[in-house]
Amino acid sequence: MSGHSKWKNIMHKKEKTDAQKAKVFTKIGKEMAIAIREGGPDPVSNSKLRDLIQKAKANNVPNDNIDRVIKKFSGDNNIAYDEITYEGYGPCGVAVIVQATTDNRNRTAAEVRHYFDKFGGNLGQNGCVSYLFEDKGVIVIERTDKIDEDKLMECALEAGAEDFGGEDECFEIYTVPSDLYAVKEALEAAGYAIVSAETDKIPSNYVTLENEDDIKHMQLLLDNLEDNDDVSEVYHNWEE
Repeated sequence: MSGHSKWKNIMHKKEKTDAQKAKVFTKIGKEMAIAIREGGPDPVSNSKLRDLIQKAKANNVPNDNIDRVIKKFSGDNNIAYDEITYEGYGPCGVAVIVQATTDNRNRTAAEVRHYFDKFGGNLGQNGCVSYLFEDKGVIVIERTDKIDEDKLMECALEAGAEDFGGEDECFEIYTVPSDLYAVKEALEAAGYAIVSAETDKIPSNYVTLENEDDIKHMQLLLDNLEDNDDVSEVYHNWEE
């Protein structure tokens, strides 16, 4: 899984200001609205909603806020959100996938296209880069002196994990998306503290940028996309 660092992304989120954290929950709230519309307000029977609740908690969203969103969108609500995926290229052909949740398709499409054009990329057709990514469940556990790596790996694999990796700061456990929470629950039952458990898109190959301008423009592209209220997730194959 060279080039992919879930831990780095988690630390980046933890460093966000309070205003930025509020934006994160606004985005998750939109996703929850769609999940409730499609599968109802009960997270026991609605796995997508359950995943989003876990995602909100991983981003330190208070339970009261989560309950408020579920209540808000469980009744009649005139706000209709759509999920849209955009695909394109950053500088030097870096593959980028943007997932958005919006109540105005035209606005979101125009803004996403503007970011790609402004920072040296170009928006492509659906399918132009998605074949370079594979959907995976990713569980992150912080590395500590108390954790025996071999025992953790054995526990994860027995629970149904596909792959296991050890980084300097953490352990990353990979599953098929449908097994993510079964493996997570098994690890928690074994006493392991989970930092993050989310579905992710893992690139099959990575692009390294060496030119300073390309690096600057790629980072600006990602920053602007992630700061947009309609954008819920951004995936790429830039080896940072």
